Amino acid sequence: RLEALADDLRASGGTAMTVACDVADPEACAAMVRAVMDAHGRIDILVNNAGLGTAVPALKETPEQFRGVVDVNLNGAYWAAKECAAVMGPGSSIVNVASVLGLTAGFAPQAAYSATKAAVLGLTRDLAHQWGSRRGIRVNALAPGYFASEMTDEIPEKMLADITGSTIFGRLGLQPELDSALVFLASDASSFITGATLVVDGGMTLH
Repeated sequence: RLEALADDLRASGGTAMTVACDVADPEACAAMVRAVMDAHGRIDILVNNAGLGTAVPALKETPEQFRGVVDVNLNGAYWAAKECAAVMGPGSSIVNVASVLGLTAGFAPQAAYSATKAAVLGLTRDLAHQWGSRRGIRVNALAPGYFASEMTDEIPEKMLADITGSTIFGRLGLQPELDSALVFLASDASSFITGATLVVDGGMTLH
């Protein structure tokens, strides 16, 4: 799928390269950054979008399941950000994709997922403080609500009705509505914003 996306980008006149990376592995993150630097000589934007979740009641969740989510969602974001920041210059941007479940309870039991997404918000603030004045790198978080996707296609009808009913607009978000928020945080349009969390949830967290 990643190669297919790269092909689409090339077909539309852009350039793209793909690098397989297990973000839970610090060495893999370092290798990814080296590959990009060898090919392009610079990294201006990092979007930490790797995510894993398990809808398992806490009393039934195994240590392996919990650690697996932490390794990808939290540790992976840290390793990728750390490696990229080491080669980024002033004006660069890191966007950590969190979730509204880092701010409020969800509709399914997801203790590990919610805990890691809340932790990503704290990580975002700390790295923004560390790297802003010293390196000129902005670090922000994007907290999406529920958007129409392959994942939401699998949500039971009753739960999906509860989710859409919790938004001000009574519907799921559309992908372009999330894309535009991400582009804003990644671009110079948000050049005076760092350490912030942009919530894109159709008003779900207002309840």
